[in-house]
Amino acid sequence: MGLYAEQILPRIINLACGIKSANPLRSRVCAGLHGHVVEIGFGSGLNVPFYPAAVTGVAAIEPADLGWKLAGKRLAASPIPVERAGLDGQSLPLDDDSCDTALSTWTICTIPDPIAALEEVRRVLKPGGTLHFIEHGLAPDDKVQHWQHRLEPMQKRLVGGCHLTRRISDLITEAGFTITEADVFYEEGAPKVLAADTLGIAVAA
Repeated sequence: MGLYAEQILPRIINLACGIKSANPLRSRVCAGLHGHVVEIGFGSGLNVPFYPAAVTGVAAIEPADLGWKLAGKRLAASPIPVERAGLDGQSLPLDDDSCDTALSTWTICTIPDPIAALEEVRRVLKPGGTLHFIEHGLAPDDKVQHWQHRLEPMQKRLVGGCHLTRRISDLITEAGFTITEADVFYEEGAPKVLAADTLGIAVAA
């Protein structure tokens, strides 16, 4: 993967995604998680402090060894057991119907095949299980979309394959989920091209 991807990018993501202004969003998206949770794109464990008490365990999917290492202090401070269960969100090493809820935060943008990953999440969720998500993607405004398309090639090179123009709700429904809640907005204090978020809940059939 190279020095940048293995040693530098995880640190950048840890700092950029660890800003305090994101904490209320993490709190919102984690609300309602319960039972055994699969979290794809676990990163450096920035969601760990926001897991509700109803969570009994987490199967963390994270490809970056350094990201997992950076999560150490957060994991040590959490009463909820977290296991690094796999590296690839597109191929989860979990049994069918083995998870109660799932979590994805600013992850779908970087997965090479987002439909495959979302279908895997749906496979491991119990029927009626819920996916809690916040993802950035294609903006609702034409002018912002124009700049997203222009900047996306550079964004993908610099930020580990991160796409700016994915239609998050369409991807989730195409993977077989039913979206029951969705809030589309721009994150305050961030460039709109990077911060067109969709926060919501989707139910597995």
